[in-house]
Amino acid sequence: MVDEALTDFLSVYNPAVRAIRTRFRFFPLPTFTFRVWLTGLVVAVLVLASLTPFAFRGAAWMKPLGYAFGLIMAGNGLLHLVGSVYMRRPMPGVYSAPLILAAALYLLMSIP
Repeated sequence: MVDEALTDFLSVYNPAVRAIRTRFRFFPLPTFTFRVWLTGLVVAVLVLASLTPFAFRGAAWMKPLGYAFGLIMAGNGLLHLVGSVYMRRPMPGVYSAPLILAAALYLLMSIP
């Protein structure tokens, strides 16, 4: 989150979304202002933190959520890395992408 905020993620994301919408009108990707994007991230972190007690208790319904979240985060980390290779320059979020990818893989491997 800090990596993306400091490297102006939205200046890359919003134009990319507009280009994707032009080409694939059926693909509903949102554009964001900084405030809306940051608020969404903060809310997501708070929701995930509120699920921590259930994860530590081993609630069965957390397994599918853990797999889904791990796959989404692994995809997020890979997209930042692949995007940087494709664009031949460091894209916003690339510096934290290896940590995100490692944490996602650890999550996926640690779900019993």
